[in-house]
Formats: sequence, structure tokens, C-alpha cells
Amino acid sequence: MLVAAAVCPCPPLLVPEVAAGAAPELDALRAACLDAIGRLTAARPDRLVVLGPSDEAGRGPYPQGAPGSFRGFGVDLEVRLGAAETAAERELPPSLAVGAWLLSRTERAGAPVEALGVAESLPRDRALSAGREIAASAPRVALLVMGDGSACRTVKAPGYFDERAEAFDAAAARALGTADTEALAALDEEPAAALQASGRACWQVLAGAAENAGLSGRLLCEEAPYGVGYFVASWS
Repeated sequence: MLVAAAVCPCPPLLVPEVAAGAAPELDALRAACLDAIGRLTAARPDRLVVLGPSDEAGRGPYPQGAPGSFRGFGVDLEVRLGAAETAAERELPPSLAVGAWLLSRTERAGAPVEALGVAESLPRDRALSAGREIAASAPRVALLVMGDGSACRTVKAPGYFDERAEAFDAAAARALGTADTEALAALDEEPAAALQASGRACWQVLAGAAENAGLSGRLLCEEAPYGVGYFVASWS
């Protein structure tokens, strides 16, 4: 059963070494992520699963101790998923590496942790089903859900400006901040893809996991500093 969730964005710029001189611009977002994860681990789950958008080749699952790095972003920095090392050397995709980095900055109870990449194109029904399976996998399950909103909020955004982006992000923020599983499930796949909203499928896995769990939500942060929607939420 799902007992807690934290929703965080996944730009590698959250890692100060990657952001370099721009690191202070995301201080508030970074602090909110650590707050959300602190609330998550306080629920003392039996199983902690990190979800993050990936391509089909990076879906995993990835065991505790799986490695990740930020060398692809010009920084010689490595992370591990949880404290233990593992013989498996398959590298975490960027979104999960950011999740592993955030977890390494928080005190974590002894629950085993693993990670799963979620294809951004995963259809709604399959995402909801996957969430239900995860929630049923242990008596107390917690999810760290990585993913960004639209990337089309301004003309300088990665996806350029799209007038639909602000409304899409507002709906997503409202659903994440109120733990509204029906509203998350209703997010349309086609506009989400057009707006480059990488978190859509992960949020719908969360929606499936949280069905009938009776969780309440709180939006801790909402920003779009680079024309990309970033949301931090805590469900408990």
C-alpha cells in the first residue's frame, strides 16, 4: 500500500556542481525537494521506489547501489542509488541520477530502495496499472517521483513558447498539490508530449499507486525559471 510520495523535478541543474554559477537560482527548489524527501522517509516505508522519465532502453529496474553520473553534463560526479554498492553497473538515466543525488542529501531510514525508469510515451492505462502493482508490492510503499512539467513556457524554453503550456502546468500543479489522482489520470497524453512534459507518465504511475490510499497532498514549490514547469509536492 502506498503510504507516502514525494514529487520532484529532475533537471540536472538541481545538482550544484552541474549548475555551477547558476546554482543559487535553484536554491529554493532544491530545498523544497529535500523537504519533500524528508517527509517521505519519515513515513518509514518497507519499500522505496524512485520513478523517473527515461527512454525505452533505460527503464530498469535498477537495484539499490546502482551507479549514475553527471559526466554527460560536463561534471565528473558519480552517485549511487542508496548507500550500498552492487555488482550491477548499468547506469541510471539522468532523471534517476538526480533522484539518487537528492536521496544522498537526506537522512533515509533503512528501507530498501530501487528505481524504475518510466517511458515518457507510456500510455495512461499502463501507467495506472504499473502504479497499482507497485503499491501492492509491500505493506508500506513510498514513491519518489521525478519529472518536469511543460518545456514551452517562454520563447527561450527548450520547446519554445506554446500558449497551452501555462494551463497544462496549472492543472498538473493543482492535481499534485491536492493528491487528486483522478485529475492526474486525466492528463492528456498528446498535449503532454507536444509540450515536452516529461513527468506525465510518472505522475500517472503515482495516480495508480495512490488509488484508494486516502493520501493528502501539499504543493511545496512551483517554479518555471527556464521556461520549464517544476513542481515539488508531498503526499502523506
